[in-house]
This record gives sequence, structure tokens and C-alpha cells, in this order.
Amino acid sequence: MAKKSAADPADPAKKSAADPADPAKKSSRAMQPGMETSAEPVTLVVPCYNEARRLRPDAFVEALDAIPRLRLRFVNDGSKDATLEVLEALRARRPDRIVVQSLERNGGKAEAVRRGVLAACAEGDALVGYWDADLATPFDELPHFLDVIDAQPQVDVVLGSRVKLLGRQVERRFHRHVYGRAFATAVSLMLGLPVYDTQCGAKLLRTTTAVREAFERPFQSRWIFDVELLMRLVGRWQREGLEPSTKIVEVPLRTWTDVPGSKVTPRDGLRAAAELARLGRTYGVPVAAR
Repeated sequence: MAKKSAADPADPAKKSAADPADPAKKSSRAMQPGMETSAEPVTLVVPCYNEARRLRPDAFVEALDAIPRLRLRFVNDGSKDATLEVLEALRARRPDRIVVQSLERNGGKAEAVRRGVLAACAEGDALVGYWDADLATPFDELPHFLDVIDAQPQVDVVLGSRVKLLGRQVERRFHRHVYGRAFATAVSLMLGLPVYDTQCGAKLLRTTTAVREAFERPFQSRWIFDVELLMRLVGRWQREGLEPSTKIVEVPLRTWTDVPGSKVTPRDGLRAAAELARLGRTYGVPVAAR
């Protein structure tokens, strides 16, 4: 269980050289929602910036009640509103399973997620993910991520994928869908992998040495750090002689909602395209073929 602290741990990535996510030590039992289980606890990092009005505290408490292995680490990213007060009140409702980590200055989602993941790794958490605070991806989806990572010990990364299929409720604004498809195609070509959706705000990671070290350095990208994370991991796996396509699984979401109040604007799409080009120059393309 993570220690409850509002302070941001210093240099958490170097706590131990041992790999807490050794697949040999994992339980093979699949997650069953709402049932007690001996499977490994999972910590989700939830980055928050000026989310006081959009946070739904009851939804987080209900998720903790429904999924006994779940822990939440909220990272207040230098919010200027009452976000920290809302988070502290939420922590008081489940103090044994909620941590509030507060950053003095706003560093952006990439840095908030990075600092939160490193802090969770420093606590010895073997399964860590990150989830958007607006719950565009509902917590009902988490057990499907856990099913994958519990049943497939070779998998280190599980990505939520917003695939609009019959029988699924994936609601995206048309212009975001069109731009997203074009962006995803470019990312797929750059990675050398047929990835469908890198930008969904729901991801789960096994904290192997490769994953932990991928978070040690700040990301160059402020807007598409998810792509940069995959570039770091894919490049490392390739150098180690591992097949990247066996390390990543995409899980099509049953439900995803384009929640009003998103901080992503059309101008950010242009910034993301520029950042993608810069990442291509930094990491080389296609990454998986290097």
C-alpha cells in the first residue's frame, strides 16, 4: 500500500535495482470486478490541472469499492483553482487507497504523469497506469486491461483504443475523429507498428526496468508524450532483441465519451503535428526497424 503524502518524492526512479514486476511472481488469476483477489494491486495516476469543477469524487470512490485491488494517485499539477482542496477531501474518504501528490508549478500533463508514475514505482507498485481525470474512459473498462496484463506476462503495456464499432459507445466529435485517424496513421508509420490509438487517456503498465527507465528523463513532448513513451520503449526492446509487437496490447473500449471542457484545442493539433516531426528526428523512424 502506498504511503499517503502530499509531498513529491525526490528521485524516486532509483530506489531499487530489483524489478518488482518479474512475470514469474505474478498471479495468473484474471480480474473479476467487485471480487476480492490475491492479484497484484494496481495504481492509477490521475493528473489534475484546474479540475475542481469537473472532478466527480463519487465516481472515484465507487471505483475503489468495485475494484479491491485499485489504488489512486492524484497529481495536482500546480492548479490555480480549488483542485487540491477537492482532492484532499476525496483522499479523506479513502485514506488507505488514495494518495494526493502536489506539484508546486504547472508542468503539463506529461510531467504530471511522469512524476506520478515514478513516485508509484518508488513505492514498489508493480502495475501502474494513468487515467484522465474527466473519466472519458469509465472505470468499468479497467478490468479488461487487467485481464490482459494478468493473463499475458510478456505484455508490459496495455493501451485503451477508441474504436467506433457497432455495439460500442465511443462518442467523439467528428473533427477530432478525422484528425485522430490521420495522426494515428503517421504514428503507426513512425513506430513501425500497427497501433490504432496512442492518445487515449487510459493506459496500464507493468513496471519492468525498461518501463521505469522510460520515465526517468523528462519528455521532450508536452502534447504527445504517449508517443514519445512508446518510442523509448520500442527502441529499447528492439535493441534488446525483443519483438515490440508482443509487448503491447490495445484493448478496444466499450465506452468512451468526449467530455465537455477538454483543454485540447484545434491549435494543439498543429502543435502535436510539429512535435511528432521533432520526435521523428530525435528517435529515428521507423523506430521498430532500427
